[in-house]
Amino acid sequence: MKKSTHSKKKSGLSGKLRIGDDWNAITIIALSQNNPLKAIAEFVENSIDAHSRHIIITRGREGGEPYLRIVDDGEGIPQNEEGQPNFKYVATHICDSIKRHLKATGITGLQGEFGIGLLSFWTVGEELTLTSAGMGGKTYEMKMRKGEPGYRVKGKRVLIPQPGTELKIKPLLPGIRQLNGDKIQRYLASELRDRIRQSGVTIKVIDRHAGKQYIVEPREFEGRLLHQLPSVNTLHGEIYLELYLTTPTPDNSVSLYRPGTRVLEKITDLDAFQHMPWSTDYLQGIIEAPFLNLTPGTRTGIIQDTPFYDFCRSLEPVEQALIKIIEEQKKAEEERASHETLRAIQKAFKEALLALPVEEYDWFDIHKKERGEAAKSPKDIKGIAVTDSEKETNLEGNESISNAQKQFFEYAGPLFSVRISPTSCVVPVNEEKTLHAIPRDRSRLLIEQGITFQWEIIEGTGTLSDHLDEMVTFKATSEPGLTHIKVTATQNAVACESEALLTVTDALLLPDNKEPTTFQQGLPSYTFKRASRELSRSRYDTEQNIIVINNGHRDFVYASRFNALKLRYMCRLFSKELVFKNFPGHSTEDLLERMIELSLYTEEHLK
Repeated sequence: MKKSTHSKKKSGLSGKLRIGDDWNAITIIALSQNNPLKAIAEFVENSIDAHSRHIIITRGREGGEPYLRIVDDGEGIPQNEEGQPNFKYVATHICDSIKRHLKATGITGLQGEFGIGLLSFWTVGEELTLTSAGMGGKTYEMKMRKGEPGYRVKGKRVLIPQPGTELKIKPLLPGIRQLNGDKIQRYLASELRDRIRQSGVTIKVIDRHAGKQYIVEPREFEGRLLHQLPSVNTLHGEIYLELYLTTPTPDNSVSLYRPGTRVLEKITDLDAFQHMPWSTDYLQGIIEAPFLNLTPGTRTGIIQDTPFYDFCRSLEPVEQALIKIIEEQKKAEEERASHETLRAIQKAFKEALLALPVEEYDWFDIHKKERGEAAKSPKDIKGIAVTDSEKETNLEGNESISNAQKQFFEYAGPLFSVRISPTSCVVPVNEEKTLHAIPRDRSRLLIEQGITFQWEIIEGTGTLSDHLDEMVTFKATSEPGLTHIKVTATQNAVACESEALLTVTDALLLPDNKEPTTFQQGLPSYTFKRASRELSRSRYDTEQNIIVINNGHRDFVYASRFNALKLRYMCRLFSKELVFKNFPGHSTEDLLERMIELSLYTEEHLK
């Protein structure tokens, strides 16, 4: 007997999904909004969609309970056939948005498409009261409570019916009672930036707890607006870019909008944008893509579907352009920082060398510069080398520039400080030393007139000549010792003092073979050369008057972690090179002593 062979049909079931527990679904939807500020923004958007011209948000206390109220002058709740606000439709058509139906008929400018915005009051407070007027001026209100499935609608007696809608939530949840008016204002200014601009609505936030009120102004970005970026279009629509290049700070970010309303505060919250240039701190602004699809619950998530994929791909040319712009900005910042570092180092050395003996550091010509003598090489008053194009603007005290050509800020102000140059020096017994008082105003400009001086020896031996002049001559005695000298500079009722310490010795600390330098080039500049395999930290280029710093050395890399540490490290390299150049032929011990001396006086003025 033959067995029949046949394929067995697989049985299966098919059907449509549906809600098993309606109330449980409503609860999940109502609690899906995790940001109470986002919920408030949605309430305000409802008022904007109702063509309101004025919206007032009030934070206060009533009957001992905190509340939040939003009042607008818009068109109110749509009315039913009886001319009453159709609260029943609002309460019984969750997830069936009127706005979605209106947009399907061609009406534009509306926000919202899920019909769940009102339920987000559950994340703000316990009870919602929605009030709106119907035909004939009669006012009605609807109340809903958090966690309860019912709603109540009843008439409300008012003296004068008001157009628009009033939404009131009380009491507020304990966790958000510290949500002040300033935070609400700042959030709405960013969240609804373009919606406020486009609609022209005026939004006022009144904080009765703090006794303050705020006007919500659309957020203005800082920095330079970037023009001529590549245009961005997709099959799904156009992408609007408004990006600004600004000073890098951790608070800078590019936000994602859809349209007019912020979806994400930082586009880098999306994995697809956690790279250059979005991950840098140089950009502010917005990217607006109206065709992106949102996650309905929070409306702060993007569904990563085909429109999103096309959105990411279309921004690639913009990313390349922005990376190039940021690299140029970084280069300019490095050049500016390098110039500021040089100015800081040279200023510190100038102050140090004014305090140190001229004959011991005769390689620098800033001493005679400070005294107003004519310069032999193009440097400014601070002894900093300048280019030919800068000579006429930077030279102070140049004989070719008359007083009549001085700008207002070049004239010295009132006396602020005085300094003795040198502040510390060595004088052989029975020899003389000239000391110079340098008076300055608050801006450190040299004061040339209207100052009287009084010199005196406050401790030690020796004599002073011309003790009432700007410059005095100290005559050492035949006995070694320490002499403290003080000068008092007076201008009108202002008096400033400075002291100097002179060491009188029977033998100079300098070797007899110390030769005066035949050329004076001023304080050098610096440049970088990366040589990570070399042990040398720096070297001095005599012909160019430049200190070449090895920025590949491990010490430079270590110091570069902090700007202040890097500045001190570079200053010590300057001290090393300048001491080595200024004291040729000295022993290692002498060079180390001089380096400590120069570093001490320099780092005091390093800022």
